[in-house]
Amino acid sequence: MADLRIAVILGSTRPNRNGEAVADWVVEKAAGRTAADYELIDLRDHPLPALDEPVPPSMGQYAGEHTKAWADKVASYDGFIFVSPEYNHSIPGVLKNAIDYLFGEWNNKAAAFVSYGSAGGVRAIEHLRAVATELEMAHVRQQLSFSLFTDFENFSAFKPAAHHSASAEALFDQLESWGRAMKSIRVGATIGAGRAS
Repeated sequence: MADLRIAVILGSTRPNRNGEAVADWVVEKAAGRTAADYELIDLRDHPLPALDEPVPPSMGQYAGEHTKAWADKVASYDGFIFVSPEYNHSIPGVLKNAIDYLFGEWNNKAAAFVSYGSAGGVRAIEHLRAVATELEMAHVRQQLSFSLFTDFENFSAFKPAAHHSASAEALFDQLESWGRAMKSIRVGATIGAGRAS
């Protein structure tokens, strides 16, 4: 059994979304790796209302059962790959909402980004990097950006160019390395807290 658990978070819930094929491709590419287990999280399976918690997430005092369930899910992973389209130079509201629900569950975890869009979705990744930094996540340099013009047939059938496979391997390598490092930080903090008590 691998010592790391990585979630591939599919950040679009639209009908006929292109992201499902992209996220499936990422999970398939990661399937043969031994250092981490990769699992798909589809936000369609975790419907969250617009943020409705009365206390800021940084306090960790979640009231809603939907929040608690989402927190338990996210807390069980050591790192994340966010798969996002680019909407109006940013990310989908459903993804931002899911991220904003929590705080501590994201802290000291590793993150990587996969995007798609007319410009490869790179501006969505820039926004995600800023959000991840605020959540105290260690995000890796390597990213994957798929163009609707060259990596999709008729803007819908996902057929990524061959060079993306090598980029994916580099992304996995970096994510697993940082995931392991951040896990040691979390374990060290837990041990330290135990000694202090």
